[in-house]
Amino acid sequence: MNVYKTDSIRNVAVLGHGGAGKTTLTESMAHLTGLTGRMGTVTDGNTISDYDKEEIKRKFSISTAVVPIEWKNTKINILDTPGFFDFVGEVEEAVSAADAALIVIAGKAGVQVGTQKAWDLCESRNLPRMFYVSGMDNADVNYGDIVSALEELYGKKVAPLHIPIREDGKLTGYVNVVKRAGRKFGAKGKVEECAVPADLEADLETYHEALMESVAETSEEFMERYFGGDEFTDEEVAEAIAANVADGSIVPVCIGSPVNLMGVANLLDEIVAYFPAPSKRTITGKNTKSGADFEANYDPSKEKTAYVWKTIADPFIGKYSLIKVCSGTLKADDSLYDPDKNAEFRLGKLYVMRGNKAQEVPELSAGDIGALAKLDVSTGDSLSTKAAPISYPKAELSVPYTYERYRAANKGDEDKVSQALAKLAQEDLTFKNVIDSANHQSLLYGIGDQQIDVIKSKLKERYKVDIELSQPKVAFRETIRKKSDVEGKHKKQTGGHGQYGHVKMRFEPSGNMEAPYEFGIEVVGGAVPKNYYPAVEKGLNESVEAGPLAGYPVVGVKAILYDGSYHPVDSSEQAFKTATRTAFKNGFMAADPILLEPIINLKVTVKDQYTGDVMGDLNKRRGRVLGMNPAGKGLTVIEADVPQMEIYGYSTVLRSMTGGSGDFSFEFARYEQAPADVQAKQVAIRAEEIANGEE
Repeated sequence: MNVYKTDSIRNVAVLGHGGAGKTTLTESMAHLTGLTGRMGTVTDGNTISDYDKEEIKRKFSISTAVVPIEWKNTKINILDTPGFFDFVGEVEEAVSAADAALIVIAGKAGVQVGTQKAWDLCESRNLPRMFYVSGMDNADVNYGDIVSALEELYGKKVAPLHIPIREDGKLTGYVNVVKRAGRKFGAKGKVEECAVPADLEADLETYHEALMESVAETSEEFMERYFGGDEFTDEEVAEAIAANVADGSIVPVCIGSPVNLMGVANLLDEIVAYFPAPSKRTITGKNTKSGADFEANYDPSKEKTAYVWKTIADPFIGKYSLIKVCSGTLKADDSLYDPDKNAEFRLGKLYVMRGNKAQEVPELSAGDIGALAKLDVSTGDSLSTKAAPISYPKAELSVPYTYERYRAANKGDEDKVSQALAKLAQEDLTFKNVIDSANHQSLLYGIGDQQIDVIKSKLKERYKVDIELSQPKVAFRETIRKKSDVEGKHKKQTGGHGQYGHVKMRFEPSGNMEAPYEFGIEVVGGAVPKNYYPAVEKGLNESVEAGPLAGYPVVGVKAILYDGSYHPVDSSEQAFKTATRTAFKNGFMAADPILLEPIINLKVTVKDQYTGDVMGDLNKRRGRVLGMNPAGKGLTVIEADVPQMEIYGYSTVLRSMTGGSGDFSFEFARYEQAPADVQAKQVAIRAEEIANGEE
């Protein structure tokens, strides 16, 4: 591949709902530009983008793939992203590296939840964008309805550049709204002029007039010319549209049928003409040595800096760190410094990725996207020179709230599973491997169930280890509500020295649920020698790890040692520890023990029309709705306190209720007494687990 300078580069993230046709469009662009000799399909599993075995098996994208193509002396880095919501982290990483976004809409399905999520993501990142309505060869597609739906959602920003021409229900061409001229599709997406059908002239005038108004608003001179009846030249219109796209005041709508290569060449022309080069975008880092801001702004004349936006860590193709050059020009064998790891290294070779294929290049200009092989850097790391260490803000990624318990299917594979998960975590920062020592379980956190299922499958396929998933244990706690006064005695004679320890203790609620216990001593007269006090506290320490009620950790207990006895020969630290454990068990069970369950504060963001369904569901989950707050754009945030055990599987349920548009987050709030039926059930379950050695 040729070396391209900053102004001849376009970085485009392809976004949209799952199944909208993003990978098919990417494949058609690659084929049309000569990157491939034949066009692959998702069904056949032979596309450039979907190269992973999981993607081929499931027939949808899981990871973002980079496909650089060349069109009219411009390098277009296509970032083909997943559409399913479980893999939103991949989308967020791609958006952090892109300078513009192409939002693909399936013509037959129209505007979907994924379309709106893609728009919202672009809004939050201030990313220029364009819509592409795909599948226009389908006779059932109503283009006017799609444009109307977009205008209803996003207003006058929406600017159709094309109107489809159909003959006998078949797509044969389009009307160019800018030039007010008809175009007929030929072989391999080529076009020839044709007349504008009479039935499209009204729509053409409406769309053209709206577009010219937007062009006129770019300057006072244009505004005067527009009101004076002056016509703008094609070059002036193109420059004005590009300026409006860059600042977000215009979002063009294009059409086509990628499977037939119809409209793909037009789209590539519009990407080159209307999307900004990296030099039109801004990026600011911070010099970690001086603390000063560094305005990189993809300027090739400044110091060499880059940002690692994604990692590929596949045992079959090796480790590649995908980078975007933020300033300067990187060359093979450059020495760079990673301020995140305080490490300096030599780059070696530079690559560009085409799916899973790496092609060596001599250099990468500011704004370009490339790859480094086998370096000890991580996603989110910044690269620079050691003399001018620059750090860039890390991409904001979604937080995982769906979780499953896992264990190795085969005993002895625990270390292999742990190592394999660590490698997968290099690629996907939106899943977490959490060791819950309090409940003796390992947890996988992800954005949704599908993501966790893919992780399980990758473990087996890539690393030959299998895990079993199950419902996680909830972190219950035990405490007491009343007082008790008991004694514990450990007396044993085995010949020679015996064992003797005797304590009298009172137990009562401490009122402090942040600490397992508080220990007080009221012994008088040396009934228990001071040198055994530490042994008594050690006995308490061991006892509170697994309470007598159901084996859960104990909180909020005050233990007072007030009397006891000892034997000058047979007493020992171990004997007093054992006596204390006996006293604790008896005293705890005599003080009205209860089970506490964790309560989480849940925030659910949904469209207004779903609030009733969501609140009804929360009531079924023993939730207490605390409030409903408008979030703008037809959204409401419902806040509720819900027992943690009741939100298992909530991600799937919420998506089902809201058509995939609902989001949620939660954080631990406090512990509350569990209802009697919940306590009885948990005590029985825990007793069975302990009896079966499952603890």
